[in-house]
Amino acid sequence: MTRRQRTILFLLVLAGAGLFAATGVGGHRLAAAAPAPSSQDDGLVTVLIQTELGDIEVELDGARAPITVANFLRYLDAGRYDGGAFHRSVRLDNQARDDVLIEVVQAGTKREPQGQRFDAIPLERTRDTGLKHFDGAISMARSGPDTARSDFFICIGDQPSLDYGGERNADGQGFAAFGRVVRGMDVVRRIHQSPTGERETLSPPIGIVRVTRTD
Repeated sequence: MTRRQRTILFLLVLAGAGLFAATGVGGHRLAAAAPAPSSQDDGLVTVLIQTELGDIEVELDGARAPITVANFLRYLDAGRYDGGAFHRSVRLDNQARDDVLIEVVQAGTKREPQGQRFDAIPLERTRDTGLKHFDGAISMARSGPDTARSDFFICIGDQPSLDYGGERNADGQGFAAFGRVVRGMDVVRRIHQSPTGERETLSPPIGIVRVTRTD
């Protein structure tokens, strides 16, 4: 059963209970039914990435990737993504390496003050979370395992080579997907097709105006 179906069933149960609970046995008024659960009750957090080319709405899965989502939200809550940018577009025609091709756009924070960087986080592998690098997946950039900090990327098309066991990274550990785009993939594709200078670097970068929670 999907989350949407569970929520609808829950609401129907509450509605049915309300028909009997409004007056109760003997005419005594009973307490109102509890409100329906929010998306955060099942670990889902929705955020809005406002860019110079338009808005991207992303649903983060804190139930399956709690460390990665918490890390992204601490940068968000600290305002570190505000004023940041999408700075990299990896396309089939511009990749620095040609053995394992991918298509993603990568973004990061504004320049972080010296000595105020958050610690790197452990890698939550797709093998463990079940969150794959499908079209629209949001994931953390990294070099070695357990090195991800603030940079993230969004997939254009399915990118299985970025999952655990994939060949894009030599260590085979993959990257930590932690959510998906639910609105604004047209904006992601516009960023992806924006001009690049030297190889994969967007020139100019596409500015991030603000990143906020919408829940």
